[in-house]
Amino acid sequence: MKKRAQRDLKEEEKEEVLCCCEYVNRHGERSHVAACCCDCEDLDDACDRFLKQEPQKPEALSHVAAVVSDRIRVPWFWGGARKLDLSIIPPLVLLPALLHLAALHFLLGVLVLTALPGLVLWYYFFTHRKKGRTLFFLSLALFSLAYMYYLFISEVFPRGDVGQFELATVSLGVVLTLLALIHTKRDPGIIRLDKQAVHSTVTYYSPPADKDSSFSGGTQEASVTAVHRIESSEQEGLESKESSRRNWCSVCRVVRPPRAGHCRICGVCVLRLDHHCVWINNCVGQANHVSFLLTLVFFLLTSLYGIGLVLQSVCPQQNVLTALLYCPGVYHQHSSALCFTCAWYSSIVTGGLLHLLLVQVINISYNVTEREARLALRDKTARSACWGLVVDTGVYSRGLWSNWSEFMSMGDKLKLLSPTDLV
Repeated sequence: MKKRAQRDLKEEEKEEVLCCCEYVNRHGERSHVAACCCDCEDLDDACDRFLKQEPQKPEALSHVAAVVSDRIRVPWFWGGARKLDLSIIPPLVLLPALLHLAALHFLLGVLVLTALPGLVLWYYFFTHRKKGRTLFFLSLALFSLAYMYYLFISEVFPRGDVGQFELATVSLGVVLTLLALIHTKRDPGIIRLDKQAVHSTVTYYSPPADKDSSFSGGTQEASVTAVHRIESSEQEGLESKESSRRNWCSVCRVVRPPRAGHCRICGVCVLRLDHHCVWINNCVGQANHVSFLLTLVFFLLTSLYGIGLVLQSVCPQQNVLTALLYCPGVYHQHSSALCFTCAWYSSIVTGGLLHLLLVQVINISYNVTEREARLALRDKTARSACWGLVVDTGVYSRGLWSNWSEFMSMGDKLKLLSPTDLV
């Protein structure tokens, strides 16, 4: 009987194995990628109401969006077809189209390069208000890097103004940026509940002084000492309970260590939480803050070097510093205009990331996280200068050298923490 039951169980498991184009939909039913346009009652009802000029149901569009997002899948070799996030697609389509449009005329370039950052900022505040995760910004960042590198190889390098050494340097910068980004995308230092480390709920009390054998027959001084000892232990217990209550996260069910915080977007508590970065779709915490800083440095160095090479190739008669503002005849050829437009786009992105790097360097120098600075400014408990760029809470700062030493070595301290230190 046991062998038969095991054989039946193995046959059921084989039946449940999905091929590369199959998946389990949101209703728990087995479906196929080729049937993405079949049996869509919500979409049929919405189309019928539109053709009959009848008002749509209140939740019709949300149901149709849920069906479409559930059925757009990519065939995968293991575990069936994978769901594709729709927020990845807009940057892949809009960025090349807008850059080619901006390369047609100077006025179109000004219009596109002004509207594009505005649209990105509007979408950022829209998603940030809802506290939802999106792959739009990560897709935009990765595709921008890949597309700029592709245009550098296909449009700038064939001109002959860029040599093999310059191409190898740009390629090395792109590879280092991606490697640092991959490391940054790992665990930022999430505080996880270890059930084996949770202590028993039984409370043990110290025996009374008159019942303890060591105090039997003793003097009054011994009993008074015991009373003081019990009072001090009770006071320490109350302070510990108050601290635990203040640092307790009701969502993650853990006691947060000092400087840890809860990210409402990721839904987890992170050690030494700095901020949630939408460009990497991940939190920046104790485990990945150093690699996040390296990602910014590698990208900015590669971007600045690449912009200089592009401007030297497109505007050889102009100085690099002035070629971005004045490059006569660049719109006479579409290839040159496209490279010039991409140089402007890269300069806008580089300017924003330079500001982010400056804020990070200042915060590290004062040993304060972005989250701590924001809370201190809200509570008016910090000293700010330089239009809010410098925020000094005066809590953890131990001097410039000590602050940077602590920042560079905080990843090693994370490995020394045991699970009982986090609960």
